[in-house]
Amino acid sequence: MSENFAADFTERQKGHLPGELDIEWELVARGEARGRFTVTQRHMAPNGFLHAASVIALADSACGYGCVVSRPQGATGFTTLELKSNFLGTAREGVVTCRAWLVHGGRTTQVWDAEVRHEETGKVIALFRCTQMILWPKA
Repeated sequence: MSENFAADFTERQKGHLPGELDIEWELVARGEARGRFTVTQRHMAPNGFLHAASVIALADSACGYGCVVSRPQGATGFTTLELKSNFLGTAREGVVTCRAWLVHGGRTTQVWDAEVRHEETGKVIALFRCTQMILWPKA
């Protein structure tokens, strides 16, 4: 089992968007990340439904945090090249969870998939695919 960096990322995100959305991390490890938030007014759109940006912030953070701990030795960071999302449902209350997993871990790119669910119903809210470019020190 890989080392779990969930507490480190929870602390690190304070004062940034994931912290402002009260995203909690259960697991941030090599090849996988799992997080969640409890739906509150801050996660909602004015139309009374879960804001797509709240769901994207959860999934993108899961993929990004997983990328950080899964990058090749010597890499200095990453940047997101592409984020694809398909929304299949919503939530108005309860807990929204995300599981992200590494699909491709190359030297120059990583590809992550993520699934966002409503915890109480088990229904899938959204599916994601993120491609990250691995950053290296300048030669």
